[in-house]
Amino acid sequence: FPSSSALIKYIRPVFVSRSDQDSRRKTVEEIKRRAQSDGKWPQIMIFPEGTCTNRSCLITFKPGAFIPGVPVQPVVLRYPNKLDTITWTWQGPGALEILWLTLCQLHNSVEIEFLPVYIPSEEERKNPVLYANNVRRVMAEALGVSVTDYTFEDCQLALAEGQLRLPSDTCLLEFAKLVRSLGLKPETLEDDLDKYAASAMKMKKEKVDLKEFSAYLEFPVSHTLESMFALFDENEDGIIDVREFVIALSVVCKPSKTLETIQLAFQLYQSENGTIIEEDLAHILKTAMGVSQINVTHLFRAVDEEEKGEITYDDFYRFAELHPHFAEDYLYADQMGAESGLETSSLSAPNGICTDFSPENAEDKNKPLQKKLN
Repeated sequence: FPSSSALIKYIRPVFVSRSDQDSRRKTVEEIKRRAQSDGKWPQIMIFPEGTCTNRSCLITFKPGAFIPGVPVQPVVLRYPNKLDTITWTWQGPGALEILWLTLCQLHNSVEIEFLPVYIPSEEERKNPVLYANNVRRVMAEALGVSVTDYTFEDCQLALAEGQLRLPSDTCLLEFAKLVRSLGLKPETLEDDLDKYAASAMKMKKEKVDLKEFSAYLEFPVSHTLESMFALFDENEDGIIDVREFVIALSVVCKPSKTLETIQLAFQLYQSENGTIIEEDLAHILKTAMGVSQINVTHLFRAVDEEEKGEITYDDFYRFAELHPHFAEDYLYADQMGAESGLETSSLSAPNGICTDFSPENAEDKNKPLQKKLN
């Protein structure tokens, strides 16, 4: 609406596009310029999580607000209403329905608490991520909620609407956190994926040890790299297939573009005549879904109509076009509730609307880290 547009421009916001790397860089520069203007600009209000959540915990703060290294004024909001219609994520009822439910209440309360100004230490000034995490901890304590290392990108991954919905016991969320910890940036992830995929195609079926994996990624050996390596070390024999890393990275990079990931996987696994066998498809889908076991026989036979014992990507693509819900029909249906755990996420909703990703409500919070993607 024109009036809304004029109102937004009046408050002098800093516009940013999540998908545009240059836009993100310019946004950080503008935040720094305003924050370091010696009072020429008023205080900047920033929502550091960068997305809507259900308020059951605080997810990872974006570092943009903390890069200037200047003091920040933490502010926390509480909505002590009997019926919570304020909390909203991108799932559930639409904005108009939420507005209607809110207006149906006799009154809606909100509490705004200004916490003491947080002055960063010298170490925090040099490390925006540390600064952000410490401020988040202070705000979480004030709200009486926990913190989680999930990010906006993790929520996108878990709730992606591709043909392959991630099961509840997937390792890919852990993998995504390791990707970030390793230093791979979301804004350059697609370029990194192309580079690693090209290298993996040259290596073909060659397996690598930890030192070779380090050289392949061009990152030094570290605890994070060792943890990532362990995710793919199926037999715990100290070697992995980097093709599985590429497939997992593709899912994290393009969570809703299932067929693009599968096409890339076919290119990595196909023989000289462009085909893969059932065992290859099992490796591909196990890795793409982040589970330790999966039965693809039903799906493979459905795609392999001519019973040749091998399929091409074109075969799979045509089948997926005719059966867009192939995962539900040929994977989940056969294995729902089985030991492989192919159950799509059914996390609780504290207010009946928003999925709960808080650590307290994760079913496997006391389980050891699932170590294998394959």
